Amino acid sequence: MKKIFIVIIIIIGIIIFKDSSLSESIIPDEAIRLRVLANSNTIDDQNIKRKVSEELQIEMYDKLKDTNNIEDARVIIKNNLDSFRNNINNVLVEEDYKLGFNIDFGKHYFPNKEYKGVTYKEGYYESILVKLGSGKGNNWWCVLFPPLCLIEAEEASEVEYKFFIQELIDKYF
Repeated sequence: MKKIFIVIIIIIGIIIFKDSSLSESIIPDEAIRLRVLANSNTIDDQNIKRKVSEELQIEMYDKLKDTNNIEDARVIIKNNLDSFRNNINNVLVEEDYKLGFNIDFGKHYFPNKEYKGVTYKEGYYESILVKLGSGKGNNWWCVLFPPLCLIEAEEASEVEYKFFIQELIDKYF
């Protein structure tokens, strides 16, 4: 009976630790984000946002995949803003999108966001901001450096991390 009680206490402790550690942001202090704001929340505008973000992820991966520090990442981004602008424009022309866009590299506001149990705090972060049309729709964002979203662009599949003890508890209780 004493062993069962100890095991239960350990499991509860692990669950509490897991929940508290996941609710913290996993983005390093020295990071560069990419954010694409849709014109609106219509299906068409959200599809345009998705296509632009996919194109940017592929291009950013090619440019930043061998970058080891944030200073080099900044230089690469600044030197390639025209290329990013041209590729976005190509996507928009292909989609017959006529509302225009703006791209800027600097400090931009990100709202508080909770995603898959992780809270990303609001604030101003170094980022590339792409605003499509009026930029009033839902946004898509990721971390360019270190390359957290670029890994997804390379692998083209979503990786989901699971907590083994939690799976056991869910399965048996």
